[in-house]
Amino acid sequence: MPLHLLSSPAAAAKLVTGLRAAPLRRCHSFALAPHHPDRVSLATSLSAAAAARSAGPAVAAAQTKQSVSGKKQVLISLSDKTDLTYLGNGLQGLGYSIVSTGGTASSLEAAGVNVTKVEEITHFPEMLDGRVKTLHPSIHGGILARRDQEHHLKALKDHGIGTFDVVVVNLYPFYDKVTSGTISFEDGIENIDIGGPTMIRAAAKNHKDVLIVVDHNDYPALLEYLKGNQEDEQFRRMLAWKAFQHVASYDAAVSEWLWKQSNKGEMFPPSFTVPLELKSTLRYGENPHQNAAFYADKSLSLVGAGGIATAIQHHGKEMSYNNYLDADAAWNCVSEFDSPTCVVVKHTNPCGIASRQDILEAYRLAVKGDPVSAFGGIVAFNTIIDEDLAKEIREFRSPTDGQTRMFYEIVVAPGYTEKGLEILQGKSKTLRILEAKRSGKGILSLRQVSGGWLAQESDDLTPEDITFTTESERAPHGNELADAKFAWLCAKHVKSNAIVIAKNNCMLGMGSGQPNRRESLRIAFRKAGEEAKGAALASDAFFPFAWNDAVEEACQNGIGIIAQPGGSRRDEDAIACCNKYGVSLVFTGVRHFRH
Repeated sequence: MPLHLLSSPAAAAKLVTGLRAAPLRRCHSFALAPHHPDRVSLATSLSAAAAARSAGPAVAAAQTKQSVSGKKQVLISLSDKTDLTYLGNGLQGLGYSIVSTGGTASSLEAAGVNVTKVEEITHFPEMLDGRVKTLHPSIHGGILARRDQEHHLKALKDHGIGTFDVVVVNLYPFYDKVTSGTISFEDGIENIDIGGPTMIRAAAKNHKDVLIVVDHNDYPALLEYLKGNQEDEQFRRMLAWKAFQHVASYDAAVSEWLWKQSNKGEMFPPSFTVPLELKSTLRYGENPHQNAAFYADKSLSLVGAGGIATAIQHHGKEMSYNNYLDADAAWNCVSEFDSPTCVVVKHTNPCGIASRQDILEAYRLAVKGDPVSAFGGIVAFNTIIDEDLAKEIREFRSPTDGQTRMFYEIVVAPGYTEKGLEILQGKSKTLRILEAKRSGKGILSLRQVSGGWLAQESDDLTPEDITFTTESERAPHGNELADAKFAWLCAKHVKSNAIVIAKNNCMLGMGSGQPNRRESLRIAFRKAGEEAKGAALASDAFFPFAWNDAVEEACQNGIGIIAQPGGSRRDEDAIACCNKYGVSLVFTGVRHFRH
């Protein structure tokens, strides 16, 4: 449901009864986009104050403010004319005189609404191809004048300027224009609105006397407010907040676009704004005692970038905070592979990965990699889920006992056949079924730390982008190098310190998140068991020690090839150790820390 306002105390109280009221405890300095599809409206923010007020009749203070001339006046200038006729008729029915511009005025006239054109107020024609229409004292004086300041009112009277009680404005569709395809720099510049933001900011600043509306979803609340002759300061403030957010989001898009036009190749501007749009409030955060919400990033750079934020949910319970984190980890991992692949994730770590031409076999092998961890996890595929795969997901039994049907929180894939989706929906009422587009590359990655943010390029390197250099006397045999590349790609998505053991395009065991690399190695071997013999081992970073440490332990456990970045002062020890045990050692020259 679009973001909207409710001005009625009764309506607001009714709304808040149906929602879990959660106070906003932290304000980001990011610009939040003015619209969102979530069911939570701005009325949630108003409801506590609105419900607390008495519903008794309003007296003199509750009368709608009127202009200096004695008539109620509205200024309307819209690019998006959705519901304009409804608004115009409603305002006219309430006795408001409407002043409007260009195409907006023409649309109102066509709908039978009486309109005074802006040039009749300013006594100055629209000029410079429409760049100058409302930038005039007769307009901005009527918006900015404070009704409680006698000298303001005297100035208006002296110059024959009337006041505006309501301003309804939205902006040129700059965001849509610059993301719709190739657009010239000149066209981009011409789609930057000047007069609109100026009127919005002016009205929002003077919201005590002027109601500012920037969203057609708020027209019903506006008319209800005006019809009731209410005087609700909180309603005015929330409209003003929304107006400033509207302009802030707009300016963020213009700023991002201009930076990229002027600084091609430079990823880190001296300052920038991230426009966030509330997509949903969540039941809770990482833990039940934490309030949480999910925001979509509306940066221009992320248009069409895919990923979990834009995924379609076909079925199941609403997504939780941890669901988003796990689904993101699973989808980012499976999207790295070109061959048909299945990835199973638990607590953001892949516990099973397998690639096969037969996706059913890949699924079985991925679960087999760690069936205990896979239970209750997230399963992701980079292929469309058809009827056969859906049946396998629905009926597959845990390899631990051969009886327990596997349970998952989420299934995510690039698509589903009609029958495949129907079968999966029958597995569980709670199973979340997501359809996502492949995650984009070259995206700026942001991460919060106390008091600031870290920004970095996304880690997009794949085995095809680097050179695996043989450092040992024994060169890789047969499929060993292919196994090492597969293990290395898997390790990229495992939390540091990360060790992955793999063979035949299947992850056999992984060790993650341990403070020392040797413990991660032991965990990986324990999971891989006897299958580790002759397999490949990949490490996300170099081994600081070799003898009587991780490298020698790996060799003693029968590993056939080790892939690591190299770069340690003791690399020669690792090489000598592998030579002693006849193990191939390859350096990648690339580290893959993941914290």
